[in-house]
Amino acid sequence: MELTGAVISLLPEVSGQGKNGTWRKQEFVLEIPAQYPRKVCITMWGDKIDQFNLKVGDSVTASIDIESREYNGRWYTEVKAWKVEKAGSTPAGASSEPNFPPVTTFSEEDSDDLPF
Repeated sequence: MELTGAVISLLPEVSGQGKNGTWRKQEFVLEIPAQYPRKVCITMWGDKIDQFNLKVGDSVTASIDIESREYNGRWYTEVKAWKVEKAGSTPAGASSEPNFPPVTTFSEEDSDDLPF
């Protein structure tokens, strides 16, 4: 699923120690434009925090997964970003220049080879 909007808040990074080692997460709030704009809190985990390098005011498209878990009879839902693209940016390895075929030029001598 993808959500497109503007980053209106970047919450502080949180880290801790778990059974699999150290973990890091940071949440950001994305405002989705509509007649009645919606706000969605999205979580980034681990190296994605540095990779996405978000700032308040960035226009982005976030590819997300939504997951709910039950704990002690209560349900908790988390929205995780697995990819975030800033508006106007090109994917890694892509060129912003259009890819046109090479230009072929002809000289005066070449014009006599035409069949008509």
